[in-house]
Amino acid sequence: MTERGVTEHDLRTLIGEVKDGRLSRRGFVGRMLALGLTAPMAGMMLAQNDVAFAANPLRDAYKPAKAGGGGPLKLLFWQAATLINPHFAIGTKDQEGSRIFYEPLAAWDADGNLFPILAAEIPSKENGGVAADGRSVTWKLKPGVKWHDGKPFTADDVVFTAEYAANPATAAVTGGSYVNVKVEKIDDLTVKLSFKEPTPFWADAFVSSAGMIIPKHVFAEYTGDKSRDAPANLAPVGTGPYKFSEFRPGDILRGTRNPDYHVPNRPFFDSIEMKGGGDAVSAARAVLQTGEYDYAWNMQVEDEILKRLEAEGKGRVTMEYGGNLEFLLLNATDPNVEVDGERASLKTKHPAFSDPAVRKAMNLLVNRAAIQQYIYGRTGRATANVFNGPAPFVSKTTSFAFEPDKAAQILDDAGWKKGGDGIRAKDGKKLKFVFQTSINAPRQKTQAIIKQVAQKAGIDMELKSVPGSVFFSSDVANPDTYPHFYADMEMYTWNMTQADPAVFALQYVSWEAATKANKWQGRNICRMQNPDVDACYRAAQGELDLVKRAALFIKMNDLVVADYVLPLLHRAQVSAVAGKLQAPSTGWDNSLTFLPEWYKQA
Repeated sequence: MTERGVTEHDLRTLIGEVKDGRLSRRGFVGRMLALGLTAPMAGMMLAQNDVAFAANPLRDAYKPAKAGGGGPLKLLFWQAATLINPHFAIGTKDQEGSRIFYEPLAAWDADGNLFPILAAEIPSKENGGVAADGRSVTWKLKPGVKWHDGKPFTADDVVFTAEYAANPATAAVTGGSYVNVKVEKIDDLTVKLSFKEPTPFWADAFVSSAGMIIPKHVFAEYTGDKSRDAPANLAPVGTGPYKFSEFRPGDILRGTRNPDYHVPNRPFFDSIEMKGGGDAVSAARAVLQTGEYDYAWNMQVEDEILKRLEAEGKGRVTMEYGGNLEFLLLNATDPNVEVDGERASLKTKHPAFSDPAVRKAMNLLVNRAAIQQYIYGRTGRATANVFNGPAPFVSKTTSFAFEPDKAAQILDDAGWKKGGDGIRAKDGKKLKFVFQTSINAPRQKTQAIIKQVAQKAGIDMELKSVPGSVFFSSDVANPDTYPHFYADMEMYTWNMTQADPAVFALQYVSWEAATKANKWQGRNICRMQNPDVDACYRAAQGELDLVKRAALFIKMNDLVVADYVLPLLHRAQVSAVAGKLQAPSTGWDNSLTFLPEWYKQA
């Protein structure tokens, strides 16, 4: 049985009706939504059953009759980009900056369809692009696409991007999407991806934020150990709607309209400016109150403030829910001990969090309901899960509770006793933690809520707030970045940029641990090492049966939340948009995914 008692036979019947023309694609997606599934999952079901992805309505919604003439587009990002190479993007702000210039083969839209960008079409069984055994996918590339320097975009660039990202010496954050994929050129406009095992979710490599393609002729001399030296890391040459003109890391990024862009009548704007710095509240005001900017990204602002600013009438707040998660990580390693020149080494164990009782107690000391009610409102939902979408992957067996008394009893029973100073200790080790996050009002308020309760339970916390430009920096020499995790606890959001947990889940597997050896580019920031989690992930990656695959990810979810990860909120992608700006977005990808479709109404 599937969600809410619907059988596999029922689903097969509905899919058959779509193929026969008796039920529209939109009607099928509507029925799936009523059953609790998301549009992206409904779209993948159709694709896996020989129903091609639908044409995207975004192209029909675009009104301008010619490219250019729209003047400047001014974006405000309170976390500024620090480099413009998507394969080194530490945090979303670097992905967003890269997305202005670089593009993937395809991306997910808000309705759950794969939208072709550099691809001529989306692979399917119907068009021969997806092999029946799940072991290969063939992409046809869009003809006539040029890089910003005039060179043609070809299959050679696609193959090179995969080799570049998969090279361990490159230490790309996107490496996990390419390391187990063989990419070969069939001809100048065709590439074939082959997998060692049947791969149910093939829309990973070259898709969405991890799929942005870089030019071989620009980066060929800068691979592996030389990859960080490439001038193009700060001066991109892409295929996107805007050509690079200026970049001051941590401050401002500018581009001008690409006159040779491969989509007719786009882009609308003559130039683009991505200004960084400040904070989320001032960014919201700059769009909704003063009208100084057209768009502000990632409105992590108390909902009460957003509602008040919306009342000014100069703009609106948009919200797209995908699978984004605000969470609290407990360090599995010891950040205060150095081994072979490395703090938080995998060769160490955290003196307190290695005790499951301490982790369980911490979970009970977090008042998620209060954090949602008094801080996030519409923009976040309290959750006990790391996977909050699509619906088939959401665990029904987990729950969260705020029970300080029970937490205290757990610590007592485990031998963590209060001393004369009120702080619990065991075997000479005190429950004294450094709790870090980025500087942002909702996060500081969340820190304060957690600290106040923990203090009453006998846990001492030092709150550390790091500027977003540092915390989310790609600087491998800076110890205050979140991947270094030189603290006991830290909090931030991880964006789920695909309608499947395959990539998102990599942050919990052991081989993705962030270490000095991989320049802290691994996605597993808390360094948890759980063989059961690893086994679930590996099994899910080869399981073609969607129901069994979902069950494996749900099991993985339940193991993770019982370990070193405390989910807090299922967060919406929240933006502030000027009144006349039409800015299509999606909760399953970056905010600037559909930048070529943006325009201002007259």
